Amino acid sequence: MTTVSRPPSIGDAEREQRLDRLRGAMPASGFDAVIITPGSNMHYFFAEAFYESERFVGVLITADRIVFICPKFEESAIRAKFPMASEMAFWEEHECPFALIASLLADNESRACALDPECSYGHAARLFDALAQRENPVLCGSAAAVIAPLRAIKSQAEIDLMIAAMQLTLSVHKTVFEWVKPGMKASTVIAEIDRLHRAGGADGGNSFCAVQFGEATSHPHGVPGDPALEEGELILIDTGCTVDGYNSDITRTYALSKLDSEVERLWHAEKQAQQAAFDRAAIGTSCEDVDKAARDVLISHGLGPGYDLPGLPHRTGHGIGLDIHEGPYLVKGDKTPLAAGMCFSNEPMIVVPGQYGIRLEDHFYMTAEGPAWFTQPQEDVYRPFG
Repeated sequence: MTTVSRPPSIGDAEREQRLDRLRGAMPASGFDAVIITPGSNMHYFFAEAFYESERFVGVLITADRIVFICPKFEESAIRAKFPMASEMAFWEEHECPFALIASLLADNESRACALDPECSYGHAARLFDALAQRENPVLCGSAAAVIAPLRAIKSQAEIDLMIAAMQLTLSVHKTVFEWVKPGMKASTVIAEIDRLHRAGGADGGNSFCAVQFGEATSHPHGVPGDPALEEGELILIDTGCTVDGYNSDITRTYALSKLDSEVERLWHAEKQAQQAAFDRAAIGTSCEDVDKAARDVLISHGLGPGYDLPGLPHRTGHGIGLDIHEGPYLVKGDKTPLAAGMCFSNEPMIVVPGQYGIRLEDHFYMTAEGPAWFTQPQEDVYRPFG
């Protein structure tokens, strides 16, 4: 099995560029301040996600200030995790952090503030209340429209980290295919995939793992239980890991022995649909048009239409990066034009209710010339890795 060769982590210079782009986008969106809270957006801008608890931690960003806000007793932890935190604002245990934020916004003469969309409702509601009590209330809305377009376009450094993660997970898939056999329980396979990811150099073990056999493959994200693989059953394994926080996510569907001809036919229909989505992806093409390309193939095979089953019950793909699912999405209604640097899953699953499901999932990233695969798609139902 391959051991991942880690590309360089995202450097300070790139994070400074991200902050510059954020600040540049704020005026056009009508905001003069943004608050980032624990989660992937904090990771994106400051290299650490920290964690959300009942005690508020966040970062206030304006045109000329970056202020890290935290409980006073957490100062040492914040300084250790965020060495760039030159300006900090503290609140004591008996104080309200949201009143502190309101005062900081008043000092900056802010009139409109954008809040991290990952912020919990509990914190958001208390912040809104504190801002509403000001003599000159601050309008507050979601920062999604400011942050999402920045995160949708990946740099080469981000793509390199995902290439490493994807190649590691593909190697894990290949090793498991050569090892798995009838009689093994799903939990045994999951544990081995976790071990292989750890041995290969992922941030940890599996970031997620679904191992499904036979009829269970007809449930897109599986069902409870721990079945053992029986002779002649279809195998669906969907797993991934992270490398420096960036995700992989690959699904393979195969069999160890001969399948019914109808299953074989639909396996090839799935492969054609996946390839059609890839072929439709071009700079300027809408996300929803890529989804339509996959569905048109499935309709030609008598599946669907729309989300009808047998057929494809969900979108064709999702964006990927620091979050395993992030926008934009390859789905009807998402009219976002494809642009260089965007990264997507390509997984137009076929579900035959109560019988089986087939999902082939690989990811591609957009270049100026068109799409490029992170991993080469599965070639055959019985020889998935050539």
